[in-house]
Amino acid sequence: MRKRLSILLLSFLISSFFVGCGVYNFTGGDVGTAKTFTVNYFQNYASQSPGSTFDPGLDREFTLSLQDLILNQTSLDLISSNGDLLYEGEIVEYRVSPMSATAQQNAAQNRLSISINVRFFNKTKEGAEFEKRFSFFYDYPATSQLASVRDEAHLVIFERINQDIFNESLADW
Repeated sequence: MRKRLSILLLSFLISSFFVGCGVYNFTGGDVGTAKTFTVNYFQNYASQSPGSTFDPGLDREFTLSLQDLILNQTSLDLISSNGDLLYEGEIVEYRVSPMSATAQQNAAQNRLSISINVRFFNKTKEGAEFEKRFSFFYDYPATSQLASVRDEAHLVIFERINQDIFNESLADW
């Protein structure tokens, strides 16, 4: 009898452990009852902003990077339209500017800045919607051309902006 009670208690503790751990999400993302998400194509309107330049392919690159981050950090399924969660917006700034000068008054460092306007809608949780601008930058030596650091710069900037978007939309902490 005592052995049976010990086995029953042990199996209760083990099952409680697994049930308790099952609801924990290491990313901090709270998808609630949502099962799907949609990321609409982020149009590149940066060239319409004073001082901004145009980078072809930036819109596709950013859209795919946001989709990848959400796929990797949640259990949500990506669908092409009518997702429970919807991300949309536009790229509004893509600017290179000098950051620091040398003694000869030449630029020693340049900064690439990207800003993205994001609208988020959650069909499963009322009041969770927002529209917000997210920005980040990448500094590089003025002796380098943007083309030579472009891929690394985009990777760093997109990683930060996408994580900020994720935190704003799904991190409930």
